[in-house]
Amino acid sequence: MATNRNPRFKTSRRFGLNIYGHAKALKRQPAETRQKKMSEYGLQLTEKQKVKAMYNLLERQFYRYYDKARRMNGVLGTNLLVLLETRLDNLVYRAGFARSIRQARQMVNHGLINVDGKRVDIPSYPVKAGQVISLREGYRANEMFKQSFQELKTFDLPYIEKSFDNWSATLTRMPLREELPYKDEVNETLIVELYSK
Repeated sequence: MATNRNPRFKTSRRFGLNIYGHAKALKRQPAETRQKKMSEYGLQLTEKQKVKAMYNLLERQFYRYYDKARRMNGVLGTNLLVLLETRLDNLVYRAGFARSIRQARQMVNHGLINVDGKRVDIPSYPVKAGQVISLREGYRANEMFKQSFQELKTFDLPYIEKSFDNWSATLTRMPLREELPYKDEVNETLIVELYSK
């Protein structure tokens, strides 16, 4: 299986955004260099690469989501972001079980996560509204998971309802564009324009 092995901090500095949620990701500032004015294509490509990095996806996977969003009703760019946001590995991260999207994917791959009480080990599993994501009972005593979920409480999103007693999070409804955690940092229209060429 292909994996994204790009340097995390370098990627975060390139986009000026703490993509991987690490405290030191933006600590070192990039060297001051004169940059040429970016072309329209360059802007579109950068935006696509940024969103791919945020969800830790490779090109083929990302294009599949674009293709699926194209066949749905509604605004294409918003559909794409909602499909990405409701991936199981992403919701495990947003719920606070993991400290990064990479850790969330590993947790799902290793079978630590249940969806509606059943073990699911597919990171791209599309979570539907009303489904409950929980950490399997055998791992709840783990200090790292306890600290992440019970103490850090990173994201507070209106479409995710957490139960700290049951170690679970429910996707109450599909997210709206303006509720996404990165709503001001992403311009999905540029991605649509890039793929529409």
